[in-house]
Amino acid sequence: MKKARIALVVGIICISIFPVLVKLSLTPGVISAFYRMAIASALLLPYALITRQLKIPSTKILLLGILCGVVFGLDVAVWNVAIQESTATQASLLTNLSPVWVGIGAFFFLKNKPKKNFWIGTVVAVLGMVTLVGFHFFINLNFDLAFIFGILSGMLYAVYMLVSKFILHEFNVVSFMSISLLASAIALGIISYAIGEPFSGFSNMGWFVLLIQGVICQLAAWLLISFATKRMRATLVSVSLLGQGILASILAWLFVDETINLQMVIGGLILLLGIRITFYNKEINFKNRLFPSKRRRIACSK
Repeated sequence: MKKARIALVVGIICISIFPVLVKLSLTPGVISAFYRMAIASALLLPYALITRQLKIPSTKILLLGILCGVVFGLDVAVWNVAIQESTATQASLLTNLSPVWVGIGAFFFLKNKPKKNFWIGTVVAVLGMVTLVGFHFFINLNFDLAFIFGILSGMLYAVYMLVSKFILHEFNVVSFMSISLLASAIALGIISYAIGEPFSGFSNMGWFVLLIQGVICQLAAWLLISFATKRMRATLVSVSLLGQGILASILAWLFVDETINLQMVIGGLILLLGIRITFYNKEINFKNRLFPSKRRRIACSK
């Protein structure tokens, strides 16, 4: 479990630079997602074949792995568009509502149901996220295509987390990532061609950013996160990924001159508190904490 948590933290750090890179708008949104998957796949698939780690347990697991890849590819594509068409803040806020969808999905479809601490921690974490970006911003959201894509991104990510958690019991991480990345690249390549997005003609900086996205934000990050997902609850992983919002804000402050104020710091601390609550092993019981003397009197009367 300790290794899984370390892997999750490092993975979160790797994906935190992604919104800043996308906001540079050096390449179109969908083609950016295609190259992110294609570059990662081109590096991982040969390694899996050479080391003979590519093992497919059954046709059912293979099809679910392909489904994961297509869903995750669509998630990244619509998130890219949402960032470029609105703001990284709005897109990140809407996408980071995914723990709510993961919790609901886990409640209905997974054996390990979310505990009370998860729901309490999720509410606190979402409150921290809203505080981080500003309550006025949340109230003034524009319900346009970018808004819809932001919500859709969170839902697609929730589906990915739930299905991947299910099949990672059967798949090793390298096999799962190899299949899902290849499926993502193929699906996004077809979509990019269909909507007429260019596959070339980018600046040197544009190609460099695509390389960073593929190697760091996708390959390294999601190998680590998949490793953590296999060993931890999907709900805990999804809430922990909210932490990328804090790191992304810091990176945006450092590299694209976005400001960080006291409200953002307070929001970040609240968000981290929410994440910590979801990892708290003992169930939080407000009744026992609010009325301890009453509980003792009842015990004595017995």
